[in-house]
Amino acid sequence: MKGQKVMVRCFYLFALVSILSALLLPALAGAQDFPIMNRVADKVIQKYQQSTCQQLWKKKGEPKPEMEQRVVQLLKSDPQMRTAFIDRVAAPIANKMFECGMIP
Repeated sequence: MKGQKVMVRCFYLFALVSILSALLLPALAGAQDFPIMNRVADKVIQKYQQSTCQQLWKKKGEPKPEMEQRVVQLLKSDPQMRTAFIDRVAAPIANKMFECGMIP
């Protein structure tokens, strides 16, 4: 009985480690492929985390700076980089937008 419980726990632990590896390794690999994109993503995340809701609402209607337009164009032309960028910034941006009532 006790040995069976240990075996079940080991199985669950192995399953959890396997699932986490399958989810995290591709994300970590993608992060290393684009060091410049990672710095841009960090700046974007920081901008959203440090901005107030009023600042974000105000910036929403303004035209994008030239540098930001170039980064967007680069992301449009490189699907792998775009995927890595979105994977990195999506959750922090979505959370802030939700807090600010910008998405339902």
